[in-house]
Amino acid sequence: MDGKFVANPLVETQRAYDEYGRIAFGKSKTGAALAAGKELMKKGTVDLSLLDAKIEELCAKILLTFPDCTMKTLEELRKPKLEAWNRNKEDARAWLALNMMTEARAGFVAFNEGTKEDREVDFIGLRQRLARGEGWGDALHNAIQPKNKPKA
Repeated sequence: MDGKFVANPLVETQRAYDEYGRIAFGKSKTGAALAAGKELMKKGTVDLSLLDAKIEELCAKILLTFPDCTMKTLEELRKPKLEAWNRNKEDARAWLALNMMTEARAGFVAFNEGTKEDREVDFIGLRQRLARGEGWGDALHNAIQPKNKPKA
């Protein structure tokens, strides 16, 4: 904006770190602050040139290394994950397939179809239904979605 880079005006960006020293990603502004941020956005343009420059810098660093050594480094970094997968892949495949038809499916749908304020399934309702012996199926799946949760 006016030749200067401006942080996202729709997000609180006054702090780089939270009280525990972790990176603070910022929360979306609300109310008048959000409205002011939207007005400010209209006056500027999105410019990703700083990001592009950092990516070019990283690519240049990798370009100036031995390719086989770089691949060996990546393989060593991946090795613990690969070893864990190889130790557990038989039951992990079965679990993943089952989970994608039950909990993961419910969670993905809730996140995708829920509102910005509520993207979680009814966990208590889910536990109650399972405790009563109800099996996973469309009825249970639909009942625990955010749009069907009882209001507190």
